[in-house]
Amino acid sequence: MPYRPDIPDEGMIDAIEENGAEFLLAMGRAAGAEEHCTSSVHWIIGGSPIDYHNCVVRADLGPADADTTIAASIARFEAHGVPGTWHVGPSMWPLHLGDRLLRHGFVESGADIDMAIELDQLPASLPGPETLVIERVADELSLAAWTSVLARSFGEGEPESAWVGEIYRRIGLSDDVPWRHFLGRLDGEPVATASLFVGAGAAGIYVVSTLPAARHRGIGAAITLAALRAGRELGQRLGVLGSSSDGYPVYRRLGLRDPCRIRLFAWH
Repeated sequence: MPYRPDIPDEGMIDAIEENGAEFLLAMGRAAGAEEHCTSSVHWIIGGSPIDYHNCVVRADLGPADADTTIAASIARFEAHGVPGTWHVGPSMWPLHLGDRLLRHGFVESGADIDMAIELDQLPASLPGPETLVIERVADELSLAAWTSVLARSFGEGEPESAWVGEIYRRIGLSDDVPWRHFLGRLDGEPVATASLFVGAGAAGIYVVSTLPAARHRGIGAAITLAALRAGRELGQRLGVLGSSSDGYPVYRRLGLRDPCRIRLFAWH
């Protein structure tokens, strides 16, 4: 299904941007990263080997300040010896910020198709394998299984999964934190992951992954639905997530709308 953005909904766009920013900031803080926050820019840098997580998440800059601030972010990436990103959403200023980043040596590395749904509109059920069981990650043993699936099915593989798993371990798995992690087992074997982060008035869904051999069977949709329902049970009204082009048809079938994109600009 091709990408066709829905008519913008400002409330959904705000929830998408703010939940994503709070998710990245929370992980960076747990990693001991350097955080810099002013009225014009907010970043968290130095806590991760993954460019996505050393990031600028908010910017409201005047044209005269933008180039100086971009250069300052590069200086922090270099000081920490890490790659980094700017996550450029609809609220960021100045206009054509992406063009300025490119001139400073950043590379546009893609864009999330950012999606949202009113959680009272979730489907009651979905077709899927009868032997699929979705469980909440409640201890380090199941977190290790979750991390192993992620390493074989998502992103940068072992380096990213090991870092994410360690950060989730530091944050904790109890009911006292705004996180819930889910592991899908097919015939008893771990095959899928998803995480829920409650923040900025929304239930954000992250790191949805399925092992290659288990794809195209409805497992990704099922574990996403389970995570969204958990967000609803925690009192959230909106669910948000960033989709790849492959995941887009799955999330559309769940009823999610796609009001915006957040562009990623990477510096190495």
